[in-house]
Amino acid sequence: MSNYVITQLQITQLPNYIIMNTFTKEAVKELSASLNEPEWMLEFRLRAFVVYENTPMPTTKDEAWRRTNLRFMPWDEFGPSINGDAAVDAEVPSFLGEQLTEDEVGGSLLQIDGVTKQYELSDELREQGVIFCDMSTAVTEYPDLIQKYFMTEGVRPDEGKFAALHAAFWRGGTFLYVPRNVQANAPLHTVLWSVNGKTFTHTLVVLEEGSEAVFMDEYASADNDKSGLHNGAVELLVQDNASLIYAGLQDFGTNVWQLNHERGRVGRYGRLDWVTSMMGTRLTKAFQTLDLDGPGGWGRMSGIFFTNGRQHLDLDTQQNHNAPDTTSDLLYKGALREKSRTVWQGMIKALPGSQRIDGFQANRNLMLDKTARADSIPGLEIEADDVICTHASAIGQLDPEEIFYLMSRGIPRETAVEMSVQGFFDPLMRRIPFEGVRNRIFDRIVEKIY
Repeated sequence: MSNYVITQLQITQLPNYIIMNTFTKEAVKELSASLNEPEWMLEFRLRAFVVYENTPMPTTKDEAWRRTNLRFMPWDEFGPSINGDAAVDAEVPSFLGEQLTEDEVGGSLLQIDGVTKQYELSDELREQGVIFCDMSTAVTEYPDLIQKYFMTEGVRPDEGKFAALHAAFWRGGTFLYVPRNVQANAPLHTVLWSVNGKTFTHTLVVLEEGSEAVFMDEYASADNDKSGLHNGAVELLVQDNASLIYAGLQDFGTNVWQLNHERGRVGRYGRLDWVTSMMGTRLTKAFQTLDLDGPGGWGRMSGIFFTNGRQHLDLDTQQNHNAPDTTSDLLYKGALREKSRTVWQGMIKALPGSQRIDGFQANRNLMLDKTARADSIPGLEIEADDVICTHASAIGQLDPEEIFYLMSRGIPRETAVEMSVQGFFDPLMRRIPFEGVRNRIFDRIVEKIY
């Protein structure tokens, strides 16, 4: 297992409003013991906790956090999820169990606050050697794979205070492993339903050389009066000539505060089609990074978001071309209502020697109320001289002439607005290959329009 090294510790006195007394070394040990984890995972957690303790809390003086202020987060209401067993009898909305693909699902996993409630995997996928299970089971039953891949090649504990917090206190999540040259012949689907509001789920997907898979990963909760925290991580590791379609659908209640780190790595001639939908939370700060590590690597990032009320959504995307002859394509679209705010800050980076790359990024925002605010900040960092790299961003309002035209044809105003919003998202929806996923997302968009 690779060990991360703290090269320089920055120890500072944190402001009083950001001290989190519930996240302690003793809590790390209690969590690991409650899960009956092997000694090596406890040691991993404790090393991460050292990084967490000695990494300063981000402030608006940090470039990545300039537009997202954590000062008003209710830190005194947050804590680690040590015992989630009491929640497994909670009712889960029926729509979360619906099939989202035309093909029958080959595996499904339902977790409540990180504890597995329902699980199934088809005999056919088992015979193919596919591993699909919750992360705690993976730690126990597949230790060699977990020690090799867990937070070593994707998200790392030293990427920031909240990456380290996650590494120390993660609980629940999904492990998907597809062996070499195996085409998983049925999609897989996992759902997290949060009740107690303390979720630290970890998604780890490993596709070995020449393999293929389709995976849908859903997160949701109901609104309530108690503030919740989701500190999650997603690692998508696509090796040479492998192909992964991954859809992450987030619809937490607006009482939840989310701090996420997500990374996809793509090898030589590998393909990653990465779809993100974000509809919920009070505040989300997500780092989403695509690394193209081998010639011929291809990655597409498609993001859909809709905010209302006082929601705050901050997406920090990175497209790293670490090898020549690689292609990345990012399109993020969002609609905003009321006093909500969104931030998208994107970067395409080409290392020296990464010649003949093609990188594109675009962010477009539709303002449905004048009180909403969107910041769109594209960027390029190019250290090669034979590249095609472009970016675009736009912020606009509904076209009143378009609405008037539709109404002049006898269409009610509400329907006209709905049609216009649907037209805005349509180019991005076409990038999603599953009708069920498209319908799930658009039904939620329609709910938030009114």
